[in-house]
Amino acid sequence: MQVIGLCRFSYPALGGFQVMHDSVGDRSAYLYDPARMEERFRYFEAFTLPSLRAQTDPDFTFVIVVGDNLPVEDGNRLFDLVEDIPQVVIQEHAPGPHRDVMKEAINAVRQHDSATLQFRLDDDDAVGRDFVARLRQEGEKRADALKGNRHLAIDFRNGFIAAPGPEGIHAMSTARKFMTAGLAVAFEPRVRSTVMNYSHVKLGRFMSCFHVGGPPMYVRGHNRWNDSRQAEGVEPEDLSLLDAEGEALFQDRFGINADRVREIFTDG
Repeated sequence: MQVIGLCRFSYPALGGFQVMHDSVGDRSAYLYDPARMEERFRYFEAFTLPSLRAQTDPDFTFVIVVGDNLPVEDGNRLFDLVEDIPQVVIQEHAPGPHRDVMKEAINAVRQHDSATLQFRLDDDDAVGRDFVARLRQEGEKRADALKGNRHLAIDFRNGFIAAPGPEGIHAMSTARKFMTAGLAVAFEPRVRSTVMNYSHVKLGRFMSCFHVGGPPMYVRGHNRWNDSRQAEGVEPEDLSLLDAEGEALFQDRFGINADRVREIFTDG
């Protein structure tokens, strides 16, 4: 099975956000605000990229979608950060309907004669170093269930919510269902729908869902720019600073180095 990941790196989509804006210009100004972009880059470098580099199964494609109006200096910085990761494909798209553009982005790298396993990460998320290997294993185990059903979901339940910073990593364990960073959808060959065609919290309405336990498989980044945290009444997560044992676990499971995190988030 072909494994494809997708990351929207501050792409100014039409739709797909809980924070709404009146125009593409307003949305781009919000997304490309220098303070916001600096934080996004730091999270991406501290969490997402180490977990991709650490994958025990290197046979996957990771598509990063950016806007064709991304500031040049930000685009150069992004290309420099991923230069050593051969699985990464950066695609530039003009602002357009969210699901349509993401569908185009994923299908552009698909091998349509094979089933695909598709996952999505925000630019502050991470996955376990064996995520691709376990995902492929779980998908192949359910190949018969996939036949004739178009798609099915694989949901790794155990993970962390975490925030990096100059002190290190604040985190809490979680076993919530359908957390995007621990979720994937398998598609039969030639099915054009993608993981981005479905709301992750509503997958059970559209397909069979298989929940998988085991060791922590994802890190869901937590920060003040989280789109899902902009609504009124959203309670803060109860995160605690990791001790040496917790830092060792993050290094072992996700390739995330706490000393490097402190370095990235320490100014000057």
